[in-house]
Amino acid sequence: MKLRVGLVGLGDAWQQTHAPALRALADRFEVRAICEQVGHLAEQAAAEFSAAAVDGYRALAQREDVDAVLVLSPQWFGALPILAACEAGKAVYCAAGLDLDPETAETVKQRVNQAGIALVAEFPRRHAPATLRLKELIATRLGPPRLLFCHRRCGAVPSTSEDRCCGRSDPDTALRDLTELVDWCRYVVGREATWVTGLMHPVEGTAAEDYQMMSLGFSDPAQPGMGPVAQISCGRYIPADWKEAIGYRPSAELQVSCPGGVAFVDLPASLIWFDQAGRHQESLESERPVGEQLLAQFHHVATGGCCKTCGLEDAYRALTIVQQARRSYRDGCRIEL
Repeated sequence: MKLRVGLVGLGDAWQQTHAPALRALADRFEVRAICEQVGHLAEQAAAEFSAAAVDGYRALAQREDVDAVLVLSPQWFGALPILAACEAGKAVYCAAGLDLDPETAETVKQRVNQAGIALVAEFPRRHAPATLRLKELIATRLGPPRLLFCHRRCGAVPSTSEDRCCGRSDPDTALRDLTELVDWCRYVVGREATWVTGLMHPVEGTAAEDYQMMSLGFSDPAQPGMGPVAQISCGRYIPADWKEAIGYRPSAELQVSCPGGVAFVDLPASLIWFDQAGRHQESLESERPVGEQLLAQFHHVATGGCCKTCGLEDAYRALTIVQQARRSYRDGCRIEL
């Protein structure tokens, strides 16, 4: 069954991920409408896929020739396209992350459940070849994780010349990055987090932060106070146009220490691990790119798969943890989850 879709926002991953995936899955998806706040981008993409450029997300969701809505970029819309899709009874693929406050996220979750629509939240880090291989090694060679170090360093997102000089970042983008990193660590550990502490470095004279860090604990119910700990950080203190500085000596995206060894992961397909025998470097190639895998999963769910919502609870849980880390910073204490 071919699914007729409308796109809300194109996003940074459009050219490298979502457009190629939609072309490769042309037997399953047909793009019928595109809503993008930058008009000429909408027209270009619409011409490429023989679709219509639509002025608003609500008009897109109400179209009779649209079966599902792909939210590929949050832009200024926030949760509104998802709520519009709920009203129209359309399935939703959310690649933009749930950059919402807890109250709004709870509202979205309730509306999705009430509408009974299919919703898939995109978590590409989970499906990357390096992550899947890491999970295999944890189960067979390395043993359960004890310590995780998960870091992301990006360029600041300037909005004015003054912001550009000071390296101030877009808080929504930072929230999305942290939410995805939290979910990644939860998935690798395979256990729910039980406590969190947070730290932020505010940019002087603004409400923005250029560095955020949290420690996330996964206590063992049988041994209170014991269990894996993840250190997660996201830095946006380097101006976006300083490309060489941003990429200089980057840490591994994820480092995992286990009883049987240590692993270093750089997505999508770089995994180096060490045990008593020494260094092991694996060439990891997937039969299908991650973007295609995720859209294929959405097609299965939207056309009658057994699970109506895939990733919604995980997205909500990760978002809640990030919000509690911010509360920890404000209150100066550890927060039990």
